[in-house]
Amino acid sequence: MNALSHEFEVIRSLEEKLHLPEIRQSPTAVAELLAAGLVEFGSSGTVYADRDELVAHLAAEKTERPSPPIISRDYTFRPISADAVLVTYRSIRRANENGPEWHTLRSSIWQRIDGRWQMIFHQGTLTAPQG
Repeated sequence: MNALSHEFEVIRSLEEKLHLPEIRQSPTAVAELLAAGLVEFGSSGTVYADRDELVAHLAAEKTERPSPPIISRDYTFRPISADAVLVTYRSIRRANENGPEWHTLRSSIWQRIDGRWQMIFHQGTLTAPQG
């Protein structure tokens, strides 16, 4: 595995951490992954221009019954600079085991800040399931 492929795997792992309920509900863990100037256009249409607001929103997602895991696939990585990468992929999520699926096209920009990767931008766009 070359150095660039290794970096992509690290970034993918960080992206997928944000899919885990135990990470999403931990303000400390989320704040480590998101840069202070993060901007997110959520698939709900909500714009988050404040990291602390998004951290609080994710922590509030706690539910009595755990929801099915988020499935992500079809990752692509496009270097923007030596310290920034655009990540695109598709995610599939259900509200509950028998509920409808939500398919979302996602894009994130990760930047190496002070020696570690942090997300500086994210967008989710609802889409139809792939045929």
